[in-house]
Amino acid sequence: MTAPTSSVGLALESGLRARVAALFDEGYDLWDRFDIKVRQKSFHPFVAADYDVVLEALLPLRAPGLKFLEWGSATGIITIMADLLGFEAYGIELDSSLVGHARDLARRNGSEARFAAGSFLPSGYRWRRNRDGRLGTIGNGPSGYLDLGIPLDDFDIVFGYPWSGEEPMMLDLMNRHGRADALLLLNTTTGGVVSYRAGKVITGSTELLLGSRSTTVLPA
Repeated sequence: MTAPTSSVGLALESGLRARVAALFDEGYDLWDRFDIKVRQKSFHPFVAADYDVVLEALLPLRAPGLKFLEWGSATGIITIMADLLGFEAYGIELDSSLVGHARDLARRNGSEARFAAGSFLPSGYRWRRNRDGRLGTIGNGPSGYLDLGIPLDDFDIVFGYPWSGEEPMMLDLMNRHGRADALLLLNTTTGGVVSYRAGKVITGSTELLLGSRSTTVLPA
């Protein structure tokens, strides 16, 4: 079993640290098998995140009653981790077969995380930059919020692992349909997890409900 390697992860209480470590191990094993069976034969957008990096971003945000949503939850590792950390955690994933894996993994880990099959785009959303009707993301399907029964603006924290070029669309989506005081966490391949509130990069306090110094980032 490989324990979380970040200093923040190592500060977890021992019982929870062991559960998170086991979850990470299973997540990377699932990813390795998926890569061999699926991705090496044809393109699929699922790529496993660096779970330790996401854990380090989420730990300072823990507070009672916060709702967490993952856009593109795949096998559910990050959403389940958020549930284990105490968030009310939900994931939306377009690939229904991965949703099945995530629900099974949640049951086996004693997690109450919930998953919906569908798109993380709300019904009727159109990215205004693409006047030709393109969505600004990979894949299309019915909105997952219909299955969850919870609108995007009801979530306190939203996490996404965007493909290159998806960040502006995700910022636009959150600005138009998310709650003004909610956090958007985007896991980049070069800069770790970047936190946004109301379209601005948070550069000061990481406290969710406290004011933070920020710089404006306008969707491209």
